[in-house]
Amino acid sequence: MKQPWAWVGWLVTTLVILSITRNPLYLLLVLLCIVFVGITLRQSGAGLFRPFSLWKLAAWIIMLATIFNALTSHYGLTVLFTIPGKFPLISGHVTLEAVVYGLTNGLVLTGMLASFNVLNQAIPVRDMVGLIPRAFFPLAVVTSIAVTYLPTTMRQFRQIREAQAIRGHQMRTLRDWLPLWIPLLVGGLEHAMQLAEAMTARGFASSKTHSSDSQIYPRLVMVLGLFLLAGGWIIQLGNSSKAGLLMLLAGAIFILGGLWSLGHMSPRTAYHRHVWGWKDRLGLGIAAAILLLCTLTIPVLEKETLFYDPYPLISLPAFNPFLGIVILGVIAPGLMANRHNGERQTSHEAVHPAEF
Repeated sequence: MKQPWAWVGWLVTTLVILSITRNPLYLLLVLLCIVFVGITLRQSGAGLFRPFSLWKLAAWIIMLATIFNALTSHYGLTVLFTIPGKFPLISGHVTLEAVVYGLTNGLVLTGMLASFNVLNQAIPVRDMVGLIPRAFFPLAVVTSIAVTYLPTTMRQFRQIREAQAIRGHQMRTLRDWLPLWIPLLVGGLEHAMQLAEAMTARGFASSKTHSSDSQIYPRLVMVLGLFLLAGGWIIQLGNSSKAGLLMLLAGAIFILGGLWSLGHMSPRTAYHRHVWGWKDRLGLGIAAAILLLCTLTIPVLEKETLFYDPYPLISLPAFNPFLGIVILGVIAPGLMANRHNGERQTSHEAVHPAEF
């Protein structure tokens, strides 16, 4: 898949699955699917996913989540040990059920981290920034510059360090770092000047702009939409009614309409536009089908498998084969990846300000 919106649909699907369940069997299945997609991306040359490069961070996340829940949640019948004293939140029984529940929370966080990492490797920065609405084109430019600044700085730092090492320079004291920081600072200023000159030469911020009077009406519509959303949310909290739902729907329509109107006033051109291929349509269709099936099966499987709760006594989690097959659809982008296509995309690809 090459269409950014198809990958966004895949990301939303994985995040929804990770959010609606605490069953460790389903969580492990989702994690395996995400790792499989990342490995196939690396083999196809479309990404730099390294499944073992994040295992240390994942281990720390799982360990900290487990320890935090075990020390703060003193529920459960299987007592492992007791922390004496009167320390707030810590003193009390440490149970096996609290450890298991903290472990499942760590698996959820790890799955979210891995899914965002796969998205970062599958879609170049310019495509992710291109997903920002046209109404926020200055934010898109600033974001693209900020995202690409760190890789450029690190690359320049390595080049300067290698050049100084060839000259026999050794790092022993803080004063020895001056020959690295000063060229890095000068190079950063030169890069900033070149970027400013390139943006000026391409007419950034000097194109035909609309008057403030024409922009104030969409903004007022968006403010009205925010008030309608807030009012509908308050009504829904007090008493669910059709009036609250209508206000929420009207607020969302007003906000989207205001964004569309502001974006229409800021035209954007691109050198290359992604064409929707059959793989993109199939991947987005599979993601939508997974979301629909998970939504329909939640009322049926709510007490059976999805909402696993180890309290008050730990037990083996249940597993529904149908839902497991549905979750396996997450590996669809990995199955559709072209192997050895020679096309390499990285998340550090430079973004041209003229595309906004």
